[in-house]
Amino acid sequence: MIPKYLPIFNNTKIKHIILTSGRAGTKSSYAAIRADYQLVSDAHGSVVVLRKHHNKLRKTVYKEMLRGINRLQIPKSKFLITKSPMEITYKKYGTTMYFSGSDGIDDTKGIIDENKPIKLVILDELTEFFDDGEGEDELSNIEATFVRGNSGGFQMIYLYNPPKNPNAPINEWCKKMEKRDDCIHIHTDYRDVPVKWLGQDLIDSAEEMKSSDLKMYRWVWLGESTRVDDLIYYMFNSEKHVYNPEDYSEESRKSIGEIGIGVDYGQQNPTVFEAFGIDYEVQALRGLKEYYHCGRDEGKQKSPSEYANDMKAFCEGLEKEYNRVVSYIFIDPSAAGLIEEVRRIIPHIPVVPAQNDVKLGISRVQKLLTFGKMLISSEQKWLIKEMGLYQYDARSIEKGKEVPVKESDHAEDGTRYLCMGMWRMIVYMLPVSERGDSS
Repeated sequence: MIPKYLPIFNNTKIKHIILTSGRAGTKSSYAAIRADYQLVSDAHGSVVVLRKHHNKLRKTVYKEMLRGINRLQIPKSKFLITKSPMEITYKKYGTTMYFSGSDGIDDTKGIIDENKPIKLVILDELTEFFDDGEGEDELSNIEATFVRGNSGGFQMIYLYNPPKNPNAPINEWCKKMEKRDDCIHIHTDYRDVPVKWLGQDLIDSAEEMKSSDLKMYRWVWLGESTRVDDLIYYMFNSEKHVYNPEDYSEESRKSIGEIGIGVDYGQQNPTVFEAFGIDYEVQALRGLKEYYHCGRDEGKQKSPSEYANDMKAFCEGLEKEYNRVVSYIFIDPSAAGLIEEVRRIIPHIPVVPAQNDVKLGISRVQKLLTFGKMLISSEQKWLIKEMGLYQYDARSIEKGKEVPVKESDHAEDGTRYLCMGMWRMIVYMLPVSERGDSS
């Protein structure tokens, strides 16, 4: 483990240990080694590892704990390792590591080990407990549940990457905890880790982001709460991200692969189609064409069937220009009527209700822009305009929750739907370290 963690490894007098970091700060590796060591070093103490949601346990903390056994160079044959339930038991002592989500109050109460009391609680991805749970109150309840039966040595380790917003509730909680005598906060980043542990490719990825977007680098790689810009796509630069389709040669058009269309639907508000194709030659998501109609501005609101006819003509134009059938249409999930009309009139193209995770979608578009993997046609005039207008509500930032203003967001929403729908096909264009969960 890295030197920063050595002073706390055997110090069980510290009740609360907060470990924060940027990407590749090795806090999860430390927690795994510490948890596995707990099982083999204390015949009377078990471990519980928590995430907010059950469905994320197996691919994350469970795998990490198994890696920790390898790092300690202890044969796995000395453990009873099961997947259902997810448990790791050290055979010699019968000490057990339990894994659980905290979706409800009953999830953790059933884990109490009467014979081998829980001596160590590890809470991974702590931001989820604040974003999707009760935050500080929930953490207090978890502590009260597992501290019972302990005469000493009980410890809780909290792991998270600080959110960008300094006002986020978890950042406020951390400041409050730092004032306690029984708490220590250690922050690390990839620069604290030997290069040979991480690999040069990872270092190169960090340096690439540093050169393209210093502020994003400081947040992602250094783990600094750099504050949230009012402008959501502050990294957009027309000179870097906008191209003139007239300069795009006929030969280059042949490199366009799958074509997708993202649709934001409005009745009095605008309805927008944003078409993008995967450009395999330059390894980027290339904007191709835009449709925009606002019933309020035009003085005529179109029906879903009229928009479906417009979509058919829009697709036919793309298919003629790029000599390939449109692969997908991702439509605002609230527009059920439009979805059915488009399916009826264009049965050969899959029409998918868009995944409307605003926070995740914005982060993905930001990544594509940061690394120059999204190019926008000069003909996508509304999208270009909104890039300079789409922003977070300033009051929401002050409260620690970033909520986009519902203005100048129609082309942006269509583009976000498209990126979410085609993510598995375009994520490979990003540096490996930026791909995360590609689902």
